[in-house]
Amino acid sequence: MENPSTPLASTAPANAQANPSRRVWLGAGLAAAVAGLGGGVWWALHRERSATGAAPGDPLPEGFWAQQFDTIDGPPLQLAGFQGKPLVINFWATWCPPCVKEMPDLDKFHQAHNAQGWHVIGLAIDGPTPVKAFLGRTPVHFPIGLAGFGGTELAQTLGNSAGALPFSVVIDRQGRIRHRKMGPAHPDELNGWAREFG
Repeated sequence: MENPSTPLASTAPANAQANPSRRVWLGAGLAAAVAGLGGGVWWALHRERSATGAAPGDPLPEGFWAQQFDTIDGPPLQLAGFQGKPLVINFWATWCPPCVKEMPDLDKFHQAHNAQGWHVIGLAIDGPTPVKAFLGRTPVHFPIGLAGFGGTELAQTLGNSAGALPFSVVIDRQGRIRHRKMGPAHPDELNGWAREFG
């Protein structure tokens, strides 16, 4: 069977194919690029790392509370309705295994602390069809907004420069970023945030 990378090699200039050292250089470059992409995907889905950008204690970006997102079946999710309340915003996707694994823990946190004023919002970096199917199998008691791939820009303004998922941000009543978490948040960690400034 023909190697699928062969068409890429055939687009190289003729003198590149005639020059063995250049052919090796092009092959090594292509292999490094593919390995880098594969490693980046693996890292984004399976490894936690500190986010950079907006730091804990920083105010939210201008216009943050004016944003709204479509939902699966109801009215738009308006961030303004959560202003002045302690809030966990979780960026996730159905195609992200750590995100899917984290959802029940976020739901338990929401149910345990909602009476004390805490709220959780899920912003799906995903389309409505897979999100609806996922929520049919794994229902949650907190609102889910459809941020689509544009949600990555919002996540970046909140400190997710890597663009990896899941990514959570904890916002206090004064509208300041208090914590950021790259990778799934563990129940003890969530409960610790609630105790810290509930």
